[in-house]
Amino acid sequence: MKEYQTIEEISGPLVFVEIDEPVGYDEIVEIELPNGEQKRGQVLESNEEFASIQVFEGTGSINRDASVRFLGETMKMPVTEELLGRVLDGSGRPIDDGPEIVPDDRQDIVGAAINPTAREYPEEFIQTGVSAIDGMNTLVRGQKLPIFSGSGLPHNDLALQIARQASVPEEETDAGDEGDAGTEAADATDVDEAASEEGSEFAVVFAAMGITAEESNEFLADFERTGALERSVVFANLADDPAVERQITPRLALTTAEYLAFEQGYHVLVILTDMTNYCEALRQIGAAREEVPGRRGYPGYMYTDLAQLYERAGRIKGREGSVTQIPILTMPGDDDTHPIPDLTGYITEGQIYVDRNLNSQGVAPPINVLPSLSRLMDDGIGEGLTREDHGDVSDQLYAAYAEGEDLRDLVNIVGREALSERDNLYLDLADRFEGEFVDQGFDTNRDVEETLDIGWELLSTLPKSELNRIDEDLIEEYYREDVATETGDETGEGSEERTAEAEA
Repeated sequence: MKEYQTIEEISGPLVFVEIDEPVGYDEIVEIELPNGEQKRGQVLESNEEFASIQVFEGTGSINRDASVRFLGETMKMPVTEELLGRVLDGSGRPIDDGPEIVPDDRQDIVGAAINPTAREYPEEFIQTGVSAIDGMNTLVRGQKLPIFSGSGLPHNDLALQIARQASVPEEETDAGDEGDAGTEAADATDVDEAASEEGSEFAVVFAAMGITAEESNEFLADFERTGALERSVVFANLADDPAVERQITPRLALTTAEYLAFEQGYHVLVILTDMTNYCEALRQIGAAREEVPGRRGYPGYMYTDLAQLYERAGRIKGREGSVTQIPILTMPGDDDTHPIPDLTGYITEGQIYVDRNLNSQGVAPPINVLPSLSRLMDDGIGEGLTREDHGDVSDQLYAAYAEGEDLRDLVNIVGREALSERDNLYLDLADRFEGEFVDQGFDTNRDVEETLDIGWELLSTLPKSELNRIDEDLIEEYYREDVATETGDETGEGSEERTAEAEA
């Protein structure tokens, strides 16, 4: 431990100290003020003469008389299973008036990179209870799937909904197989199910960065009201907290998640909101360090910095648990070419779009499934994971909704009366898709069976001949003839009305 009383300069969140020997990068520092108050910081740069320190609690009361102690270690997060149910600030200190946390271990917040050969490919379904995600852009264990939103949109409500509803459904055995091969397959599934049950406890790590006090109160009230706090660890960095603290909040959260996943066997869902505030903190600190800026003033290393966070999601061979990430970011000006969503898209495995037009129509959650994508969806759905018809239903709904969207543009030009009966079926399906499938409110929790059943109810408004993306056997099993009959009657009546109007 080295101690100095040689502060030379204070600039924004940074303190520059004269030293007589180099200190380590990211080394933790204690700054003691003349009145006995202590603040923590972290070494950003050092050479043989000076060290620059970013102070977590802000530099407001620091002066040249303060003492600076270099502790000789990097920042560590005290971890224990007892963190579940606790609320911490952005620096990892409890703020919920609960008992003192006695850690089982103290782990480096930077985290060790997962060896690529030790990674297990992400698969198996995580149910969020949100049809637009579960049915159309499925989240898979070990995946990183960001939510792209905009200022003023209800992404926080969606984040809370996912946090309280997310679960890992039990795997189902295929009891209908016959013969030795079928028995062996069923036995193998039983073994997999037993292994899954051993490590199938589910936990949520929720890290909020740069939020207002009002938003923080809403988050905590919702967690307590719904009982979701019992299986969650919440980190809250407020808007008036130092920008430097915002840099370490997601690292503390991910370190906690890795401990719960890889040492305690939990399947952990990490929700990071709002990554835009995190990147703004990077830009602010980069400016204080007088770094050469990159695109739109953000530091040139922002891609690497984001990758260090996002790549901590995954599964490890031989370990029961998994870390799945849902980073949430607000796109400035709803621009998805902005550096933050642009770089995030390069690193992650898809995106969920929160749409301003759907929100203005009262659709909740206002998820636009057409530009949304989950690149690992095919590995997490299907027989034994969700249901055998999941992939086909999703593909057909995409195609039908996309055609309905195109026809809406045509209606604005020629009017609905000029369209064929087939076109009107697709227009009706697009309206019902938004009103019945996507729009479920922020308090409704749908399992995947209910989501797929709603999908079949919508698809059954089309003739079977239009379902060209679904296997014929699945059509015979799930197609709703009663819905098709009702639709046919309504279409006939509507056609007669439109014909009469045209003649008049």
